[in-house]
Amino acid sequence: MTVLELRNRLCIAAVLALVTAAAHAADPAPRIPAAQLGFEQAAAGGVPFGWIARPPETIAIDYAIKHGGKAALRLARDAQSAGQFSTVIHALPVDFVGKKIEMRGWLRREGAGLPSLWMRQDSHDSPVAAVDMSAAPDVSGDWAPYSISFELQDSATALFFGVRLVGEGKAWADDIELLVDGQPLATAPRAARAMSVLDEDQQFARGSGLVLGALDETQVKSLVLVGKVWGFLKYHHPAVTAGQRHWDFDLLRRLPLLAAADQESSVRSLLVEWIDSLGAVKPCGPCATLDAGALQMPPHLAWIEDANSLGKELSQRLQAIYRARVPGQQFYAKPAPGIGSALFDNELAYPTIKFPDTGFQVLAIYRFWNAIEYWFPYRNLIGEDWDSVLADTLRRGARGTGAENFERELMRLVARVGDGHASLYGPFRDPVGECLLPVNLRYLEGKFVVKSLAADDAAAHLFHAGDVLTTLGGKSVDDIVAGIRDQYGASNEAWRMFSIAHILTRGPCGAVAVTVVRGGEQKLDAQRVPMSAMRVDEAGRNDRAGETFQMLSPQVAYLKLSSIKAADVAGYIGKAAGAKSLIVDIRNYPADFVVFALGNLLVEKESPFVTFTQADMSNPGAFAWGAPVALSPAAPHFSGTVAILVDESSISNAEYTAMALRAAPRARIFGMQTAGADGNVSPLALPGNLRVAMSGIGVFLSGPAADPTRRCRARRCLP
Repeated sequence: MTVLELRNRLCIAAVLALVTAAAHAADPAPRIPAAQLGFEQAAAGGVPFGWIARPPETIAIDYAIKHGGKAALRLARDAQSAGQFSTVIHALPVDFVGKKIEMRGWLRREGAGLPSLWMRQDSHDSPVAAVDMSAAPDVSGDWAPYSISFELQDSATALFFGVRLVGEGKAWADDIELLVDGQPLATAPRAARAMSVLDEDQQFARGSGLVLGALDETQVKSLVLVGKVWGFLKYHHPAVTAGQRHWDFDLLRRLPLLAAADQESSVRSLLVEWIDSLGAVKPCGPCATLDAGALQMPPHLAWIEDANSLGKELSQRLQAIYRARVPGQQFYAKPAPGIGSALFDNELAYPTIKFPDTGFQVLAIYRFWNAIEYWFPYRNLIGEDWDSVLADTLRRGARGTGAENFERELMRLVARVGDGHASLYGPFRDPVGECLLPVNLRYLEGKFVVKSLAADDAAAHLFHAGDVLTTLGGKSVDDIVAGIRDQYGASNEAWRMFSIAHILTRGPCGAVAVTVVRGGEQKLDAQRVPMSAMRVDEAGRNDRAGETFQMLSPQVAYLKLSSIKAADVAGYIGKAAGAKSLIVDIRNYPADFVVFALGNLLVEKESPFVTFTQADMSNPGAFAWGAPVALSPAAPHFSGTVAILVDESSISNAEYTAMALRAAPRARIFGMQTAGADGNVSPLALPGNLRVAMSGIGVFLSGPAADPTRRCRARRCLP
């Protein structure tokens, strides 16, 4: 299977990668908290925490309509909704044994749409069994219990499950249960497997026991060095890359002495002693080499040769380890099959760890910082000194200041990567609250403008499209944004403000004073309402209302991708055959992957449009060029001009599609700056059951669309 054929499957593969750590015996129960099965917690954007939502604008947490607890899942679709159905997805490794898997849950329905529980078993990348409620009676209009089940397949390695809504209408789900042979999944017998060092070493399973107060600058500098050396050894020392060390707990064992050292020379000596304790590095045969011919970005390792900063002994140890690295051997990072992005399957989430816990806070910072240092394809575009970022984060984030403050520090760290895909999934990103003003906002010309009403009641009709929001709850909107913007990762300001616009009005439910500019300044006694009562699907797109394909005139055809289906593309192009121009609207996120289904119909010859860079597992930090990918002519061919519309809502697959379509000989791109975040996503688990993600491969223009002297990515160009 090619890289491009795998792109659509990555979202599900990413879910599985995030929970793979559940297979380790540190906690014998599969790690899916009851709160996630009850949809009790919302992530950024209002989707259920811990689930993948597709399309996300049709999924929300509902605090008003629920079966148990404080919230339920709501799926809502109308004629403009993207795709053929809406669904939430969760995944677990099949590390248990039994005969039958059953999924139970409570469902409620409103309208014509058909809700359903569903499950699927996969063997590696291939489905081996699936079941849903297609043969069951329709869901009633009130809460009722439903269940599905199927036999556990011997070859299954992953279990995917979720709730789906097909057609227009609304549906709710709550209180999901998973059972094996009639018993809760948590109590199911574990499958026999070989024990690893992650199973055997349980010293810090209940906490690190380390407490630090405010750090002085000597401690900060020492901890920066410790984090860099720990990360280097993690991806280079053969004992660690072979999986012989529980490297997290090795750090926690050494950290008290390292943090207490009051001189740089003492820290360096302790690091040398630590390295020597790992045993002599055996000569490699063959040794890893760095192929300069295909190199796009070299590893950032000049610092290991700096004997003035490291001391002679430490520098020599690190250089010797670098020379002895084993080709392709990695334990804490593996290549995604057919993709080349890093998957972090052996990174444990430590779900029972509660913050404050200084040791695990430092570990979380080190883990993410080094993942970026060695596996982020746009590291050289971060825009600030990455070592200084580590120092800043340790200065504020290593102290025992509580879970909420620590998560905000992690968010700030993630945001400084400057990657629109990089985000920490958690409940504490500001502003917090269960309600929003019933409007969809858009950031235009430096202002937050009411784009549309998100409900039909009086609370919404207090606003008019075009209102400029200036104050909220007695605070200037500019001040609110200034106080939270550092928690929002983005490749550019356009995407940052697009993200903030979605949640800017979040807060407690009920009355809130608002000032808008509508002709003149007007003060409104507004109401925040539950997200479940709002139409939020249109907030994520700026395309034209109506059908997927429209003839705007006999000469101009229009095609929007927010509701496209790949199977229908040839038919649409056939209908546009007599038009002189085709408008392809990607001011949205495509509902289906149509890069080739559509792109091939617009070109007249083999047309390269993209080159990927992939991580080099033998040389962490290095990224190599792949072969260019091209469109190939196919029928029916559209020979007219092509106008591609993009804006700040265009991200990832939307940008990739625009890159492909611009390879057509008579195509041009119009609109506003896109999000600048392309490349398959690499998920990473962090201590405390936190989840983070980042772009995992580089995506660069190639062919006629690119300047021949430069290779460009969506947001910037490289010399």
